[in-house]
Amino acid sequence: MKACKMLQVVPASYFLRNMQNSDLSMMHHGLGPQGTKALTVPLVTNTSVLRLNLRDNWMEGTGGAAVAEMLKENCYITDVDLSDNRLGEHGAKAVASMLQENTTLLSLNLSGNHLNDRAAQHLGLALTANTKLESLDLSYNALGEPAGENLGDALSENTGLRWMSLAWNSIRGRGAVTLAKGLGANIFLRTLDLSYNGFGREGAVALGEALKENNTLEELNVSNNRIPPEGAVRFAVGLKVNKTIKSLNMGRNPIQSAGCYGILKSIQGNPDSAMETLNFSDITVNQDFEDLYVAVREILPTLAVNHGGRIDTFRKPKA
Repeated sequence: MKACKMLQVVPASYFLRNMQNSDLSMMHHGLGPQGTKALTVPLVTNTSVLRLNLRDNWMEGTGGAAVAEMLKENCYITDVDLSDNRLGEHGAKAVASMLQENTTLLSLNLSGNHLNDRAAQHLGLALTANTKLESLDLSYNALGEPAGENLGDALSENTGLRWMSLAWNSIRGRGAVTLAKGLGANIFLRTLDLSYNGFGREGAVALGEALKENNTLEELNVSNNRIPPEGAVRFAVGLKVNKTIKSLNMGRNPIQSAGCYGILKSIQGNPDSAMETLNFSDITVNQDFEDLYVAVREILPTLAVNHGGRIDTFRKPKA
Protein backbone atom coordinates (compact mmCIF):
# COMPACT_ATOMS: atom_id res chain seq x y z
CA MET A 1 0.00 0.00 0.00
CA LYS A 2 2.87 2.37 0.80
CA ALA A 3 4.39 1.69 -2.61
CA CYS A 4 1.06 2.52 -4.28
CA LYS A 5 0.83 5.83 -2.42
CA MET A 6 4.41 6.72 -3.24
CA LEU A 7 3.95 5.93 -6.94
CA GLN A 8 0.45 7.45 -6.97
CA VAL A 9 -1.34 4.39 -8.31
CA VAL A 10 -4.56 2.72 -7.18
CA PRO A 11 -3.93 -0.56 -5.29
CA ALA A 12 -5.05 -3.65 -7.22
CA SER A 13 -7.45 -5.52 -4.95
CA TYR A 14 -6.84 -8.75 -6.89
CA PHE A 15 -3.16 -8.59 -6.01
CA LEU A 16 -3.88 -7.99 -2.33
CA ARG A 17 -6.24 -10.99 -2.26
CA ASN A 18 -3.90 -13.37 -4.07
CA MET A 19 -0.37 -12.44 -3.08
CA GLN A 20 -0.19 -15.40 -0.70
CA ASN A 21 -1.04 -17.94 -3.42
CA SER A 22 1.57 -19.90 -5.37
CA ASP A 23 0.04 -18.73 -8.68
CA LEU A 24 -0.42 -15.00 -9.26
CA SER A 25 -2.03 -14.22 -12.61
CA MET A 26 -2.63 -10.56 -13.45
CA MET A 27 -3.08 -10.60 -17.22
CA HIS A 28 -4.76 -7.59 -18.87
CA HIS A 29 -4.86 -5.51 -15.67
CA GLY A 30 -3.55 -2.33 -17.31
CA LEU A 31 -0.84 -1.88 -14.69
CA GLY A 32 1.40 0.29 -16.84
CA PRO A 33 4.98 1.17 -15.80
CA GLN A 34 4.04 2.75 -12.47
CA GLY A 35 1.57 0.05 -11.45
CA THR A 36 4.15 -2.60 -12.26
CA LYS A 37 6.72 -0.81 -10.13
CA ALA A 38 4.30 -0.76 -7.18
CA LEU A 39 3.54 -4.45 -7.64
CA THR A 40 7.19 -5.47 -7.53
CA VAL A 41 7.91 -3.85 -4.14
CA PRO A 42 6.10 -6.46 -1.98
CA LEU A 43 7.20 -9.26 -4.31
CA VAL A 44 10.84 -8.69 -3.42
CA THR A 45 10.28 -10.38 -0.05
CA ASN A 46 7.28 -12.52 -0.97
CA THR A 47 7.85 -16.24 -0.37
CA SER A 48 4.48 -17.57 -1.57
CA VAL A 49 4.28 -16.70 -5.26
CA LEU A 50 6.04 -19.27 -7.46
CA ARG A 51 4.43 -18.51 -10.83
CA LEU A 52 3.87 -14.91 -11.94
CA ASN A 53 1.81 -14.00 -15.02
CA LEU A 54 1.86 -10.31 -15.98
CA ARG A 55 0.97 -10.70 -19.64
CA ASP A 56 -0.40 -7.67 -21.51
CA ASN A 57 -0.03 -4.91 -18.94
CA TRP A 58 1.65 -2.27 -21.11
CA MET A 59 4.51 -2.12 -18.59
CA GLU A 60 7.07 -1.03 -21.22
CA GLY A 61 10.80 -1.02 -20.54
CA THR A 62 10.49 0.80 -17.21
CA GLY A 63 8.06 -1.74 -15.77
CA GLY A 64 10.06 -4.62 -17.19
CA ALA A 65 13.19 -3.25 -15.50
CA ALA A 66 11.32 -3.12 -12.18
CA VAL A 67 10.30 -6.78 -12.52
CA ALA A 68 13.88 -7.69 -13.40
CA GLU A 69 15.26 -5.90 -10.34
CA MET A 70 12.72 -7.70 -8.16
CA LEU A 71 13.80 -11.06 -9.59
CA LYS A 72 17.40 -10.35 -8.61
CA GLU A 73 16.24 -10.42 -4.98
CA ASN A 74 13.34 -12.89 -5.01
CA CYS A 75 14.57 -16.49 -4.89
CA TYR A 76 11.18 -18.25 -4.94
CA ILE A 77 9.56 -17.36 -8.27
CA THR A 78 10.32 -19.98 -10.94
CA ASP A 79 7.93 -19.08 -13.78
CA VAL A 80 7.38 -15.57 -15.24
CA ASP A 81 5.22 -14.46 -18.17
CA LEU A 82 5.98 -10.93 -19.40
CA SER A 83 4.57 -11.39 -22.91
CA ASP A 84 2.87 -8.55 -24.83
CA ASN A 85 4.26 -5.75 -22.66
CA ARG A 86 6.27 -3.63 -25.13
CA LEU A 87 9.49 -4.15 -23.15
CA GLY A 88 11.77 -3.17 -26.03
CA GLU A 89 15.55 -3.03 -25.78
CA HIS A 90 15.49 -1.24 -22.40
CA GLY A 91 13.42 -3.99 -20.81
CA ALA A 92 15.42 -6.73 -22.51
CA LYS A 93 18.68 -5.29 -21.20
CA ALA A 94 17.33 -5.30 -17.64
CA VAL A 95 16.00 -8.86 -18.01
CA ALA A 96 19.35 -10.00 -19.40
CA SER A 97 21.15 -8.48 -16.41
CA MET A 98 18.77 -10.32 -14.09
CA LEU A 99 19.37 -13.65 -15.85
CA GLN A 100 23.07 -13.37 -15.09
CA GLU A 101 22.31 -13.23 -11.36
CA ASN A 102 19.05 -15.14 -10.82
CA THR A 103 19.46 -18.88 -10.11
CA THR A 104 15.84 -19.94 -9.50
CA LEU A 105 13.91 -18.85 -12.61
CA LEU A 106 13.08 -21.85 -14.83
CA SER A 107 10.60 -20.43 -17.36
CA LEU A 108 10.45 -16.99 -19.00
CA ASN A 109 8.01 -15.74 -21.65
CA LEU A 110 9.09 -12.62 -23.55
CA SER A 111 6.83 -13.12 -26.57
CA GLY A 112 5.45 -10.06 -28.36
CA ASN A 113 7.70 -7.45 -26.77
CA HIS A 114 9.15 -5.53 -29.75
CA LEU A 115 12.54 -7.11 -29.10
CA ASN A 116 15.05 -6.27 -31.85
CA ASP A 117 18.58 -7.28 -32.79
CA ARG A 118 20.09 -5.05 -30.10
CA ALA A 119 17.89 -6.70 -27.49
CA ALA A 120 19.16 -10.08 -28.70
CA GLN A 121 22.75 -8.98 -28.01
CA HIS A 122 21.94 -8.55 -24.33
CA LEU A 123 19.95 -11.77 -24.13
CA GLY A 124 22.67 -13.72 -25.93
CA LEU A 125 25.24 -12.78 -23.30
CA ALA A 126 22.80 -13.73 -20.55
CA LEU A 127 22.08 -17.14 -22.05
CA THR A 128 25.79 -17.87 -22.22
CA ALA A 129 26.09 -17.25 -18.48
CA ASN A 130 22.75 -18.58 -17.19
CA THR A 131 22.58 -22.33 -16.53
CA LYS A 132 19.20 -22.57 -14.75
CA LEU A 133 16.59 -21.24 -17.20
CA GLU A 134 14.90 -24.20 -18.94
CA SER A 135 12.18 -22.56 -21.05
CA LEU A 136 12.41 -19.32 -23.09
CA ASP A 137 9.79 -17.87 -25.43
CA LEU A 138 11.03 -15.14 -27.79
CA SER A 139 8.28 -15.55 -30.41
CA TYR A 140 6.45 -12.68 -32.12
CA ASN A 141 9.31 -10.20 -31.90
CA ALA A 142 11.50 -8.33 -34.42
CA LEU A 143 14.59 -10.55 -34.34
CA GLY A 144 16.53 -10.58 -37.61
CA GLU A 145 19.86 -11.85 -38.99
CA PRO A 146 22.10 -10.29 -36.30
CA ALA A 147 19.82 -11.73 -33.60
CA GLY A 148 20.14 -15.18 -35.14
CA GLU A 149 23.91 -14.87 -35.02
CA ASN A 150 23.95 -13.74 -31.38
CA LEU A 151 21.46 -16.35 -30.22
CA GLY A 152 23.19 -19.06 -32.24
CA ASP A 153 26.49 -18.37 -30.51
CA ALA A 154 24.70 -18.38 -27.15
CA LEU A 155 22.89 -21.63 -27.93
CA SER A 156 26.18 -23.38 -28.65
CA GLU A 157 27.34 -22.63 -25.10
CA ASN A 158 24.07 -22.70 -23.14
CA THR A 159 23.67 -25.64 -20.76
CA GLY A 160 20.24 -24.95 -19.28
CA LEU A 161 17.54 -24.52 -21.92
CA ARG A 162 15.31 -27.48 -22.71
CA TRP A 163 12.58 -25.59 -24.63
CA MET A 164 12.87 -22.51 -26.85
CA SER A 165 10.62 -20.67 -29.29
CA LEU A 166 11.81 -18.17 -31.88
CA ALA A 167 8.64 -18.42 -33.98
CA TRP A 168 7.29 -15.42 -35.90
CA ASN A 169 10.55 -13.49 -36.25
CA SER A 170 12.71 -12.60 -39.26
CA ILE A 171 15.73 -14.85 -38.78
CA ARG A 172 17.28 -15.70 -42.16
CA GLY A 173 20.57 -15.73 -44.08
CA ARG A 174 23.65 -15.73 -41.87
CA GLY A 175 21.46 -15.57 -38.80
CA ALA A 176 19.70 -18.80 -39.72
CA VAL A 177 22.97 -20.56 -40.51
CA THR A 178 24.63 -19.47 -37.24
CA LEU A 179 21.56 -20.46 -35.23
CA ALA A 180 21.63 -23.89 -36.86
CA LYS A 181 25.32 -24.29 -36.02
CA GLY A 182 24.53 -23.37 -32.43
CA LEU A 183 21.90 -26.10 -32.37
CA GLY A 184 24.47 -28.57 -33.67
CA ALA A 185 26.77 -27.81 -30.74
CA ASN A 186 24.01 -27.75 -28.10
CA ILE A 187 23.57 -30.89 -26.01
CA PHE A 188 20.63 -29.94 -23.78
CA LEU A 189 17.75 -28.52 -25.85
CA ARG A 190 14.78 -30.86 -26.38
CA THR A 191 12.27 -28.66 -28.25
CA LEU A 192 12.91 -25.82 -30.72
CA ASP A 193 10.27 -23.81 -32.59
CA LEU A 194 11.63 -21.86 -35.58
CA SER A 195 8.34 -21.54 -37.48
CA TYR A 196 7.47 -18.40 -39.44
CA ASN A 197 11.00 -17.15 -40.07
CA GLY A 198 12.89 -17.15 -43.38
CA PHE A 199 15.40 -19.99 -43.16
CA GLY A 200 15.07 -20.82 -46.85
CA ARG A 201 17.55 -23.12 -48.59
CA GLU A 202 20.64 -21.93 -46.68
CA GLY A 203 19.04 -22.36 -43.29
CA ALA A 204 17.60 -25.76 -44.17
CA VAL A 205 20.99 -27.05 -45.31
CA ALA A 206 22.59 -25.78 -42.09
CA LEU A 207 19.87 -27.42 -39.99
CA GLY A 208 20.53 -30.71 -41.78
CA GLU A 209 24.20 -30.48 -40.83
CA ALA A 210 23.21 -29.63 -37.24
CA LEU A 211 21.04 -32.74 -36.97
CA LYS A 212 24.09 -34.86 -37.83
CA GLU A 213 25.81 -33.56 -34.68
CA ASN A 214 22.93 -32.96 -32.28
CA ASN A 215 21.87 -35.97 -30.23
CA THR A 216 19.37 -34.47 -27.79
CA LEU A 217 16.72 -32.52 -29.77
CA GLU A 218 13.36 -34.32 -29.92
CA GLU A 219 10.97 -31.78 -31.46
CA LEU A 220 11.72 -29.33 -34.30
CA ASN A 221 9.27 -26.96 -35.97
CA VAL A 222 10.49 -25.26 -39.16
CA SER A 223 7.10 -24.73 -40.79
CA ASN A 224 6.52 -21.58 -42.87
CA ASN A 225 10.19 -20.93 -43.62
CA ARG A 226 10.21 -20.65 -47.43
CA ILE A 227 12.25 -23.83 -47.75
CA PRO A 228 12.41 -25.07 -51.38
CA PRO A 229 12.52 -28.75 -52.49
CA GLU A 230 16.33 -28.75 -52.74
CA GLY A 231 16.60 -27.32 -49.24
CA ALA A 232 14.38 -30.08 -47.88
CA VAL A 233 16.43 -32.79 -49.59
CA ARG A 234 19.67 -31.34 -48.20
CA PHE A 235 18.04 -30.99 -44.77
CA ALA A 236 17.06 -34.66 -44.95
CA VAL A 237 20.74 -35.68 -44.98
CA GLY A 238 20.80 -35.03 -41.24
CA LEU A 239 17.83 -37.31 -40.69
CA LYS A 240 19.80 -40.23 -42.13
CA VAL A 241 21.91 -40.36 -38.99
CA ASN A 242 19.91 -38.51 -36.31
CA LYS A 243 18.73 -40.77 -33.47
CA THR A 244 16.64 -38.43 -31.31
CA ILE A 245 14.16 -36.39 -33.38
CA LYS A 246 10.64 -37.64 -32.66
CA SER A 247 8.55 -34.83 -34.13
CA LEU A 248 9.30 -32.74 -37.24
CA ASN A 249 7.03 -30.01 -38.60
CA MET A 250 7.88 -28.90 -42.16
CA GLY A 251 4.36 -27.76 -43.00
CA ARG A 252 3.54 -24.86 -45.33
CA ASN A 253 6.95 -24.81 -46.97
CA PRO A 254 7.16 -24.93 -50.79
CA ILE A 255 9.09 -28.21 -50.64
CA GLN A 256 6.57 -30.01 -52.89
CA SER A 257 6.18 -33.76 -52.99
CA ALA A 258 9.87 -34.18 -53.89
CA GLY A 259 10.96 -32.58 -50.62
CA CYS A 260 8.53 -34.67 -48.59
CA TYR A 261 9.76 -37.79 -50.37
CA GLY A 262 13.41 -36.94 -49.66
CA ILE A 263 12.73 -36.52 -45.96
CA LEU A 264 10.78 -39.75 -45.69
CA LYS A 265 13.44 -41.60 -47.70
CA SER A 266 16.14 -40.50 -45.25
CA ILE A 267 14.08 -41.76 -42.33
CA GLN A 268 13.66 -45.08 -44.11
CA GLY A 269 17.43 -45.32 -44.48
CA ASN A 270 18.08 -44.68 -40.80
CA PRO A 271 17.70 -47.87 -38.71
CA ASP A 272 18.04 -45.81 -35.51
CA SER A 273 15.44 -43.16 -36.37
CA ALA A 274 13.19 -42.16 -33.46
CA MET A 275 10.68 -40.32 -35.67
CA GLU A 276 7.07 -40.56 -34.55
CA THR A 277 5.36 -37.57 -36.21
CA LEU A 278 5.94 -35.86 -39.58
CA ASN A 279 3.90 -32.77 -40.39
CA PHE A 280 3.72 -31.71 -44.06
CA SER A 281 0.47 -29.75 -43.69
CA ASP A 282 -0.76 -27.93 -46.81
CA ILE A 283 1.79 -29.73 -49.00
CA THR A 284 0.31 -32.10 -51.59
CA VAL A 285 2.12 -35.36 -52.24
CA ASN A 286 2.10 -37.84 -55.16
CA GLN A 287 1.62 -41.60 -55.36
CA ASP A 288 5.37 -42.24 -55.05
CA PHE A 289 5.30 -40.61 -51.62
CA GLU A 290 2.27 -42.65 -50.58
CA ASP A 291 3.97 -45.87 -51.69
CA LEU A 292 7.11 -44.97 -49.76
CA TYR A 293 5.05 -44.21 -46.66
CA VAL A 294 3.54 -47.70 -46.81
CA ALA A 295 7.06 -49.18 -46.99
CA VAL A 296 8.34 -47.03 -44.10
CA ARG A 297 5.40 -48.08 -41.93
CA GLU A 298 6.76 -51.62 -42.03
CA ILE A 299 9.87 -50.35 -40.24
CA LEU A 300 8.19 -47.66 -38.10
CA PRO A 301 4.59 -48.85 -37.62
CA THR A 302 3.67 -45.96 -35.30
CA LEU A 303 4.94 -43.20 -37.62
CA ALA A 304 2.16 -40.65 -38.23
CA VAL A 305 2.34 -38.40 -41.31
CA ASN A 306 0.12 -35.41 -41.97
CA HIS A 307 0.07 -33.78 -45.42
CA GLY A 308 -2.13 -31.68 -47.67
CA GLY A 309 -3.59 -34.57 -49.65
CA ARG A 310 -2.54 -36.51 -52.71
CA ILE A 311 -2.08 -34.65 -55.99
CA ASP A 312 -4.18 -37.18 -57.93
CA THR A 313 -7.25 -36.48 -55.84
CA PHE A 314 -7.31 -32.85 -56.99
CA ARG A 315 -7.47 -33.65 -60.70
CA LYS A 316 -10.69 -33.17 -62.58
CA PRO A 317 -12.38 -36.42 -63.55
CA LYS A 318 -12.04 -37.36 -67.19
CA ALA A 319 -15.11 -36.71 -69.36
